[in-house]
Amino acid sequence: MKILVLGSGAGGGFPQWNCNCRLCAGQRQGELSAHARTQSSIAVSADGESWVLLNASPDIGQQIRNHAQLHPRHGLRDTPIKAVVLMDAQIDHVTGLLGMREGPCIDVYATPCVFEDLTTVFPVLSVLEHYCGTHWHMLAVAGTQTSATFTIDGFASLRFTAVAIPGKAPPYSPHRREQTVGDNIALLIEDLDDGRRMFYSPGLAEVGEQELQWMSDADCLLVDGTFWAENEMQHAGLSQKTASDMGHLPQTGNATRIGMVDVMLATAARRKVLIHINNSNPILDEASEQRRVLDGHGIEVAYDGMEITL
Repeated sequence: MKILVLGSGAGGGFPQWNCNCRLCAGQRQGELSAHARTQSSIAVSADGESWVLLNASPDIGQQIRNHAQLHPRHGLRDTPIKAVVLMDAQIDHVTGLLGMREGPCIDVYATPCVFEDLTTVFPVLSVLEHYCGTHWHMLAVAGTQTSATFTIDGFASLRFTAVAIPGKAPPYSPHRREQTVGDNIALLIEDLDDGRRMFYSPGLAEVGEQELQWMSDADCLLVDGTFWAENEMQHAGLSQKTASDMGHLPQTGNATRIGMVDVMLATAARRKVLIHINNSNPILDEASEQRRVLDGHGIEVAYDGMEITL
């Protein structure tokens, strides 16, 4: 299995276009050892030829141009991107679909909740019907059904399992204040040829027994690295919202819940990688104490262009 990190930043990327915080300003001015990051999305392949997108970032055009693996190869119009799987309906995970409107009909894999949001309150899929069109493949995660295994045409050696996880629906969603099963999913992807597994969850609000079990079954974790601390945005003067308010589990824990670092250390995964890094997170600074902590634990920080082979 081949994994290509197209974008490793949270919403707004890094540096965020309108942010003059210490990290964003330092990166722009070359005073910080930190790489720029586009908004979070990855691509997965069994053979390096055909690819599945996991989320479609608003930066998808730039990301495709930056990665030769996703360039057209055959004929005048072509794409090796064969499908898109959506983890949720967040703006920074779905609006890239609009940037793919010049291509063929898009095979979109999403839960009923996500499909509903994207055809009503934020009708991205409805708009695309006037361009390339979409073909919706339902991921049956809804009601009492908390996981669903599925396959994607052309990827016979990969088996996908969508798993309902704690999180928050987008601010515009009718489910924002009361989570509905299917608003947020993670993916466990298994290579049937060698049994290797990757767990992908760029947004994860809590890790309980069930989530830990799914993560423990993986050889590689690519998980929520949005915030280092619960009150990070408040301390930086950027927002009054906490990590919990925004549906993310920070890397450091507190008296009421475990942090993502400890969660990752409780698994036997060979590769432990944080993705979806917010512009306020000090781990963006490669010389920071926080990065030294991660390095000491063997936890990696995803960057745009990172390639992982399992």
